[in-house]
Amino acid sequence: MAAQDSSGSYSISDPLIDDVVDGVVDYRGRRVRRSSKCGRWRSASFIIGVEIAERFAYYGISSNLITYLTGPLGQSTASAAENINAWSGAASMLPLIGAFVADSYLGRYRTILISSVLYVVGLGLLTLSAVIQPQDSSSSSMGRVIFFFSSLYLVAIAQGGHKPCVQAFGADQFDGTHPEESKSRSSFFNWWYFSLCLGTAFTLSILNYIQDNLNWGLGFGIPCAVMAVAFVVFLLGTKTYRYGFEENKSNPFVRVVQVYVAAARNWGATTPSVTVSKKASFLDKALAGGADGINGSRKGWKTCSTTQVEEAKALLRLVPIWVTCLIYAVVFAQSSTFFTKQGSTIDRSIGPNFQIPPATLQTFISLSIVIFLPIYDRVFIPIARKITGEPSGITMLQRIGFGMLLSLISMVVAALVEIKRLQIVKDFGLADKPSVTVPMSMWWLAPQYILFGIADVFTMVGLQEFFYDQVPDALRSLGLALYLSIFGVGSFLSSFIISIIEKATGGGGRDSWFSNNLNRAHLDYFYWLLAILSTIELAAYLYFAGSYTYNREVEHADEDVS
Repeated sequence: MAAQDSSGSYSISDPLIDDVVDGVVDYRGRRVRRSSKCGRWRSASFIIGVEIAERFAYYGISSNLITYLTGPLGQSTASAAENINAWSGAASMLPLIGAFVADSYLGRYRTILISSVLYVVGLGLLTLSAVIQPQDSSSSSMGRVIFFFSSLYLVAIAQGGHKPCVQAFGADQFDGTHPEESKSRSSFFNWWYFSLCLGTAFTLSILNYIQDNLNWGLGFGIPCAVMAVAFVVFLLGTKTYRYGFEENKSNPFVRVVQVYVAAARNWGATTPSVTVSKKASFLDKALAGGADGINGSRKGWKTCSTTQVEEAKALLRLVPIWVTCLIYAVVFAQSSTFFTKQGSTIDRSIGPNFQIPPATLQTFISLSIVIFLPIYDRVFIPIARKITGEPSGITMLQRIGFGMLLSLISMVVAALVEIKRLQIVKDFGLADKPSVTVPMSMWWLAPQYILFGIADVFTMVGLQEFFYDQVPDALRSLGLALYLSIFGVGSFLSSFIISIIEKATGGGGRDSWFSNNLNRAHLDYFYWLLAILSTIELAAYLYFAGSYTYNREVEHADEDVS
């Protein structure tokens, strides 16, 4: 059996010792042996099933939300886009709170249970809000809007606890220190995203049609039922899971905060000559009283351990990568808003009697991921592994950067396609006829959606693995919450940019870039702006990624010095 020695290589060890998986227990609180049936792909399959259902439910709401807001709720295109971005932003930021609760108090399993219940309740109330028919009075209509958005934000709160914990809990089923399980964990992130995209594709192809052509009550009610079934499936796997166990029960968030407090209090003190990573050396001041600080005690607020300082540094190293991915998230927000409105103006017919709902065009994203991800995992990675010697083929940051490049290209393509659409509008005299279908095939939009999907294979999955792998073990829910918060802040930024542009370009009776009549709007200008911002972002990302030191490299460097 293999065990990892101090140099990071694997050697032969006692099989009885190696059979015990460090840091985890089974549902009865017993230490887990590798030869048991706990963990690995069997357990991960239950968790992946839950995520498929959760994504089905979430995208069952978000993918077609702009149609509901501009239809039954009667909002303008710009207002609906701003509301969607605000809600998406909240849904992506709340996982920071959910991760804090999970990592500090409840644990991932209990947080998933509570969040699942809230999810089902929120979806049920959302269904009820769609079924209730308002009376003619403005007060009853306003009450319906308030009820709808209250239900919508309850779903966001539920996702805040569910999203960071489910994926971290799934990755926890594999031991990252074991050579075979480590490879499986890397593949887990690929197949995780593959599976949730299958759920998303089903949502976009079936559920959006029901919402547009049958009724919204059924369109919101089906995700509620699916989420309830998924909750039962998750419970069925309870006896097979590996649960995190730490002998040191101190709050991981408190440990990190203690480092900054201790470094500030010891600012004038001499930095001790203790072996730690060289970057962010100002945090070494937290060691000024010695490297034996007691976590969670009063002494820990003035003197911290070397482990605490390294945990704080690990989180701080993530900040430049986090910041330089925000414009990617702004671009990501457009697929469910302006791409959908763009698609609503063109010919989406298949045959003489069937027309695809505009939101269903997002299926191109999911299908491109479903097709390309197995190629990436089974063909690209083995070839790249032989060339580079990296277990994952290419590094996580290289993977993220290439996806950002594809995202930039997708914005250029989207701008060119929109220019083509506006030219057809001009040629056929449709500028003041927004209800008339523009004689342009929906296949013109396919390239920008497909590029989005392939970019996600690289950047989205790369970000998930990066933020899980590069944080301390006790903070892995927080790591995935940080990944999600990129898209939360990106959605808020998107909403802010739209609001500024709407005010700047829509005054004095002029049509803004986001006019309700898209035939007089200029989404192409907006896409060019995002392409320029993406270029600047990619340059900054490459600069910071080039100087980034992975955690395992820091650990090995420290061991070499010592």
